[in-house]
Amino acid sequence: MIEWLNSYRYILVYFIEVYSMSFLKKELQNQIPNVQNEIKQLIADKGDKKISDVTVAQAYSGMRGVKAFVCDTSSVSADKGLIVRGIPLLDITHILPEEVFFLLLTGRLPEESELVDLKKDFSSHLEVPAYVWNLLKEMPSDSHPMTMFNTAILAMQGESVFRKRYDEGMSKSVYWEAILDDGIRLLAKLPTLGAGIYRMRFEKGQRIAPDPEQDWAGNFVHMIGLSDETGDFHKLMQLYFMLHCDHEGGNVSAFASHTVSSALSDPYYAVSAGLNGLAGPLHGLANQECLKFVLSVRDEFKGLPSEDELKDYCWKRLNSGRVIPGYGHAVLRCPDPRFTAFIKFGQDHIENDDVFGIVDQLFKVVPDVLQEHGKAKNPWPNVDAASGSLLYYYGLREFNFYTVLFSISRTMGMISQMVWERALGIPITRPKSITTDWIKSTI
Repeated sequence: MIEWLNSYRYILVYFIEVYSMSFLKKELQNQIPNVQNEIKQLIADKGDKKISDVTVAQAYSGMRGVKAFVCDTSSVSADKGLIVRGIPLLDITHILPEEVFFLLLTGRLPEESELVDLKKDFSSHLEVPAYVWNLLKEMPSDSHPMTMFNTAILAMQGESVFRKRYDEGMSKSVYWEAILDDGIRLLAKLPTLGAGIYRMRFEKGQRIAPDPEQDWAGNFVHMIGLSDETGDFHKLMQLYFMLHCDHEGGNVSAFASHTVSSALSDPYYAVSAGLNGLAGPLHGLANQECLKFVLSVRDEFKGLPSEDELKDYCWKRLNSGRVIPGYGHAVLRCPDPRFTAFIKFGQDHIENDDVFGIVDQLFKVVPDVLQEHGKAKNPWPNVDAASGSLLYYYGLREFNFYTVLFSISRTMGMISQMVWERALGIPITRPKSITTDWIKSTI
């Protein structure tokens, strides 16, 4: 009798869990066994095939171009730019951030009921714990917003579902579920956290409570407190958060989070690590440098220069040994499609603005100048060349906050990659290093 009751209880709990499971989790539960089998077969059939050779120069240059691990959420083509789950970015600029998160995880866009379900999941976890705000209040008043943002994420590590279930001895087969639970809880809080830090750090008044009826980007706009009578700032933030969602697995922030997560550190540890990389001036801080350059052009000409004036200005800058910020990319050999999407948004929504006008004008001038100059491998603009000018236009003018916005978005890609890495049982990242003496004596 007792054995029968225990069996009945197990079956009942199972069906309750399945019934209450989100559409997103059900979709992943259906996909994961098939992908696991596919990967096993690939390793069995092609495990001894080479996918890359490493040169001494690559070993000394940040492993650039070395094909060394797999990331299926997105890829970056030198000729096409970002491709999300096989879809070129410019084909999906109309979708919401919530939709791109579902796409990153599942490889398809959500049905309406699935999107509603995901938004409901986010709305259930909007509040940032009080102890986080208390901690941030104790930080120096001139703290960088990224320091505040990353500290707050790390401070919430005690909330981790993965950590709790791991300590309880959960099976490896469900690691991915706990990562997903953590990811949704963390992502839901990031607009609340980012907007609250903005109001606190730049003395904009009391924090504004989140609104569970708003979408992810709409909640950020609501809580940051900037005027948005036309609704265009909301549209911009939907686009901004969608465009910055992912950029394959080898960029600094994605690879840092991948490495930390591979040690079975929970998403709070891993995301914080990735965003610490994003905070570097060679990565996520670049957009503020681009905007400073655009504003210096505006100040030099006291408004919008002509194409000839701008061309001459760029030549003088290059001849003095300086670069044109926002132009060139380590991978791309075409205009960054994220830049293209931002430029189109500006052209559709902004009129008679000198700052955006200069960004638009630079795109007409700089590639030809750089090609004629001859030293730039890639004369085309990257996303940073445009994003800051749009934020500036809508009143968000505190440059050192911009990377927080990048972070809110990029966390979607980090979480998506972590879910699949745990689902596929990807082991701890541990590449082999060699010494300079070894190269001298062996190569």
